[in-house]
This record gives sequence, structure tokens and C-alpha cells, in this order.
Amino acid sequence: MTDHDRILKIIQQAAKKPVQPAGAESLFDSGILDSFALPDMVSALEQEFAISVPDSDLTPRKFESIDRIAAYIESRR
Repeated sequence: MTDHDRILKIIQQAAKKPVQPAGAESLFDSGILDSFALPDMVSALEQEFAISVPDSDLTPRKFESIDRIAAYIESRR
């Protein structure tokens, strides 16, 4: 399973519906996620990818799209 697939699975769990956003599509502007889903999604990303996300990084901008999430995870490894 690729990182993209793993991220998509977490987004689907956070959204509580089967969504298929494009890599650069905004998860928040498109209504797939809202700011209330962000902490749960980030927690799942931390567990799945064995990374630690500091509270200062808990902003929708850093987790705006699958592409941004993938880049962020890579920067934390």
C-alpha cells in the first residue's frame, strides 16, 4: 500500500464517507473535512506513519490536500 493510499484511507475515516479527492484538491474548501476533523485525522496520521506532529503544526493549511499531507509526512520522517 502506498503512502497516498494510506493517507486516503485516513481521510475517508475522518470524513466518515468514501471520498476520492484529487492529490491537490483542498480537503477543507471542498467540504470533505472541517476543522473539527483535523485533530482526529492528524492523530491517525501520527499512528499510521510513526511521526509526531507538534501542536504548532495543527493548522488546516499544512494538511490541505493529500499532496501536502504526503510532503509533510516525508519532512517528519
